[in-house]
Amino acid sequence: MRRCGSGRVAAVRDELEAFAAEVFEPFARKDQRRWGQVYLSGLMTDARRKSIEPMAARLGQDGNRQALAHFITTSPWDPAHLRARLAWKMESAIRPTALVFDDTGFLKDSNASACVSRQYTGTAGKVTNCQVGVSLHLARDHASAAVNWRLFLPEGWDPASPKADPDKVARRAACAIPEDVGHVEKWQLALDMTDETRSWGIDVPLAIADAGYGDAAAFRLGLNARGMHYVVGISSTLSAQPGDAAPVTEPYCGTGRPPVPKYLEPARSVKDLVIEAGRGAARPVQWREGSRPGTGRSGVKRIYSRFVVLRIRPAGREIRQATDGVELPACWLLAEWPAGEKEPVQFWLSDLPETTALTTLVRLAKLRWRIEHDYREMKQALGLAHFEGRTWNGRHHHVTLVSIAHAFCTLQRLTRAPKDAAPA
Repeated sequence: MRRCGSGRVAAVRDELEAFAAEVFEPFARKDQRRWGQVYLSGLMTDARRKSIEPMAARLGQDGNRQALAHFITTSPWDPAHLRARLAWKMESAIRPTALVFDDTGFLKDSNASACVSRQYTGTAGKVTNCQVGVSLHLARDHASAAVNWRLFLPEGWDPASPKADPDKVARRAACAIPEDVGHVEKWQLALDMTDETRSWGIDVPLAIADAGYGDAAAFRLGLNARGMHYVVGISSTLSAQPGDAAPVTEPYCGTGRPPVPKYLEPARSVKDLVIEAGRGAARPVQWREGSRPGTGRSGVKRIYSRFVVLRIRPAGREIRQATDGVELPACWLLAEWPAGEKEPVQFWLSDLPETTALTTLVRLAKLRWRIEHDYREMKQALGLAHFEGRTWNGRHHHVTLVSIAHAFCTLQRLTRAPKDAAPA
C-alpha cells in the first residue's frame, strides 16, 4: 500500500465500507455482508499472503478464521449477483471501449483442488500443474476492471470426455463441482461470459483477445453473430487470401453438381502475406506513453513500433462453411515489424470498418496490455493466486472478491490526483 496519514487511511476505510455496501447489496443476510467486508479488508492489507489463515491472524478480533473459511468455501451465495453489481459500477466509471478476454494460471503443488491439471499457462510460460481462470474485463486506455470469471475445466475432469481421468472424475464431488459442468473450450467460455454480461444490461460492441482466442474461427464467428467487432491476436500460420482475391466459377457443362465458386490460388499464411508486402510497407505508430522518463513532450518515454496493415480474406473450413461458398469476408491484418527485426513478430486480425485508421487499429490491438496490468496488481497486491481452498465455489468466491478489491483501487486512482492516489 502507498503510505499515507491516519486521516487519509480513515477516509479510505470509510470509502471502502460504502463501496462494499453497494456491491454487497445482493447478499440476503447481514452476516454475509459483514464477512464480505472483512475479507475485502484482509485483501487490502500490506502483508503479502492473502489466504484465509494469515488474513484472519492479521485482522485481530474481526479475523474469525472459521467464519471466513465458511463464507468463502461453503456459503452458497452466487458470485454472479456481485459481479453484475460490480460491472454496473465499473461501466459507469470506466466507460469501456472494449471487452477484453484473457486467462491466467494459478499454480498448484497438489492435484486436490478443483480443475487442477497439467496444462499450459502463460503465468509459468510452460505446461505445469495449475488451475486456469478465464476472465472478462471492461477496458479503455486509462483503466480496466475484471468483472466476470470462469474456471476452465480440463477434459480429464469431465466424465463425458473420452480423455476423462478416473482419479480426477472421482474428486469432483469432494471439490463440489456441479454435475452439469463439463469441459468447454476457453473461447466458448469467453462467449458465454459475453452473453451473461449482456444479460446484465452491459453491451460493449468490441472484443479484444490474444491468439489463444483469435485463432479459433468459431470464436470470431460467435462475436459476429452477436453483432460485435473484434481485434484479436492470431498465429503467424493462420491462412488467408489477399484482400483483392476473388473466387471464380468454372463454366457449367450441364451434368453433375454445378461448380461452386473457388479461389484459383491456395490460401497462404498471414506471415507470408506480410513478408511479401515488404519491410517498406511498415509505418511507425505510437500507441501510448510509458511511465519511464524519455524524450516525449509529456516527459515520459514514447512507446512505438512499426506496423504493416493489409486487407485480407481469412480462410479455413469454418469460414468457408459460414459463407456458404460465396466470397470470403475481408478483414484487417495488422502485423508488428520492428525496425531491428528480420521479419514481423506479432499479428492481429480485425473486422473493423475499412475506413479504420492504422493508429486506431494499433491502439486497440495493444489495449490488451491493461489486462496484464490487472493480473499483476491482483496477484502481487491483492492475493488473486493465494487461495488455498479446494472447492469450485471457493475459487469463484475468491476471484470475485479480489476483483471487487481491485475495482475499488481503480476507482481511487480515477477519482484522485496522482499524488493522493489510494493504495494500488
